[in-house]
Amino acid sequence: MAKLAFVFAGQGAQTVGMGKELAENFAVAARTFDEASEAVGFDIKDMIWNGDSDTLMITENTQPAIVTMSAAALRVLEEKGIKPDVVAGLSLGEYTAHVSSGSMNFTDAVRLVKKRGKYMQEEVPVGVGAMAAIIALDTQEVINCCEEASKIGVCSPANFNCPGQIVVSGEIAAVEKCCELAKEKGAKRAMKLPVSAPFHCSMLTGAGEKLAKELENVTLSDMNIPVITNVTADYVASKDDIKPLLIKQVSSSVLWENSIRRMLADGVDTFVEVGPGKALSGFIKKITKDANVFNVEDMKSLEKTLEGLEA
Repeated sequence: MAKLAFVFAGQGAQTVGMGKELAENFAVAARTFDEASEAVGFDIKDMIWNGDSDTLMITENTQPAIVTMSAAALRVLEEKGIKPDVVAGLSLGEYTAHVSSGSMNFTDAVRLVKKRGKYMQEEVPVGVGAMAAIIALDTQEVINCCEEASKIGVCSPANFNCPGQIVVSGEIAAVEKCCELAKEKGAKRAMKLPVSAPFHCSMLTGAGEKLAKELENVTLSDMNIPVITNVTADYVASKDDIKPLLIKQVSSSVLWENSIRRMLADGVDTFVEVGPGKALSGFIKKITKDANVFNVEDMKSLEKTLEGLEA
């Protein structure tokens, strides 16, 4: 039987002004931005809609901003009566997936990811770590490059996004070495990314430990919708597993391609990317040619998605 999945954007999808159009057209979206401002203690919608991209790019601002905008778009879809059969999110997006599932309260999620961003940024001083995208090289070859580069410093696969796109993370010299090796082995491109910290590698283990203390104060509920987690590319078995997985996620590889393949194997034939950007839609289209892929970030994309789901 055909199934619908909602997938939620991760860091890097942020843009100044995101979500404003939805908030102007739907009270439930406007209310989401107000709730978030109250939760984090400053006017988050002013920062997102009227601020500058440099402020929005600061990790502890980016993370609550994306979760807020994604939750606003999610609530519009919910108000339209659209409910997914399964949810997942890329890295940060996993928090919005839990909001969608009912396992995490939205205001708790916004507060948590602000702290998550702060801890991730603090763990590795700027100028020490780096990330790079390796394009058009076999997965095993990328893993081999990381292992070779690890001889001079931390370097490991951070994101398995889709066939031909793997992001690596670690210490600057090791990541640069990995890029050199990847080009030698025939990668089409190996380029450093404009990020401020080496996400999803062992260098961020300490950030996960700090996040664990914050999670102690959060009460979780049973999942009403199944959630697929980045860490295992499989379903979260119970609410007792949510916190350990979110802690581990900070320093573990994001198994995005396998997460999508798991959903496809279970009968998902339609994906809606909820939140800013279309990066996840692009990954999904590279993983499969057989699924319907939509996104919701503004009025035009919402209308197109609603039409497509009714067809």
